[in-house]
Amino acid sequence: MAFVLRILGKLPLPVLYALGWFIAFVTFEVLRWHRKLAAGNLERSFPDLAPAARARILRRAYYNLGQTLAEAIWGWQADADALKPRVDIDNRELIDGYVANRQSVVLLASHMCNWEWLVLAACAELGIPIAPLYKTLRLPDVDRYVRDARARFGGHPIELDNLLYELTFHASEPRAFAMLADQTPPRKGPKHWRRFLHQDTAFYAGLGVIARYLDAPVIFVAMRRRARGYYGAHLTVIAEPPYDDDPETQIIDRYAAELEREIAAAPANFLWVHRKWKYPKPADEAEDARSAR
Repeated sequence: MAFVLRILGKLPLPVLYALGWFIAFVTFEVLRWHRKLAAGNLERSFPDLAPAARARILRRAYYNLGQTLAEAIWGWQADADALKPRVDIDNRELIDGYVANRQSVVLLASHMCNWEWLVLAACAELGIPIAPLYKTLRLPDVDRYVRDARARFGGHPIELDNLLYELTFHASEPRAFAMLADQTPPRKGPKHWRRFLHQDTAFYAGLGVIARYLDAPVIFVAMRRRARGYYGAHLTVIAEPPYDDDPETQIIDRYAAELEREIAAAPANFLWVHRKWKYPKPADEAEDARSAR
C-alpha cells in the first residue's frame, strides 16, 4: 500500500483532486461508507438544523474528505517551498516568543480541514521542532511511510505509548508537542467527560499533566479552508503556567469550546465519519456529574 501512495504522490495535484472527487463519489453515493454514522453524528450535534441542511453538510463533508485525501497524498512528497504558500499561519509570532525563550508548547488541533498539511506546514514554518503525537496505523508499511513523511521538515513524530519516555528523557529539549485532541480515548483508559456538540463526550485525560510537567503553554490551532488547496491557521493560547493542581478541566473545556465554535462556523470541514462518540458515558459518572451540579 505504501508503494501505491508513493506512486500517487508523484502525480500533479489537479489529477489527485480528480481522484479524490471520484473516491468521494463512490464512498458517498455508491458504497454509502459510514453514511449512517456520519448522519447520526450530525443529527445529534445540530438538532435544530433542518434535515435538508444537514444533508447538504453531510454531502459536502464527504467531498471535502476526498479533497483532503488527495492533498495529503501530494503533501507527503511535496517540498517545503511548494507547501508553505498553501498553509498560512497568520500569527506565528505567538510561537516566536516561546522559541526565543527556549520554552516548549503544546499545540492542540483537530480533524478540521487538512490536518496532515497542518503538521507539515508547522514543521516547515514555526522554527521549533514539532513532535506530533500519533496512534500507530494498522498497516505497518503505511505507518512507516506516513511517519517518515511527517518527519521530513524536522518533525519528530511520537507514538502515544512512547510519550512518557519522551517526557522523561527529553523534556529539556524545547519542542512543540502537537496532538489532534478530538480523538476518542480507549473505553478503559483515563478520560475527561464534558458536553460537546450537545452530547456527553470523552476527551483524552493527560493534557494537563503534559502541560504542567513541561511548564508549557497550551495553544489551540484553528485551521480554516480559504479556497481549494489553500488554508489559514490561527493560534490561540487557552492555558498558561503556572498551573494549579487540576489543569485538566481548564485545558479540555477551553479546547472543546474553541473547537465547537470552529465546527459551527464551517461544519462541512469537520470529519463526521470520525468515531468521536464510540461509547456512552457510564451511568455512575453521569450521576456524579448531576450531583456536582
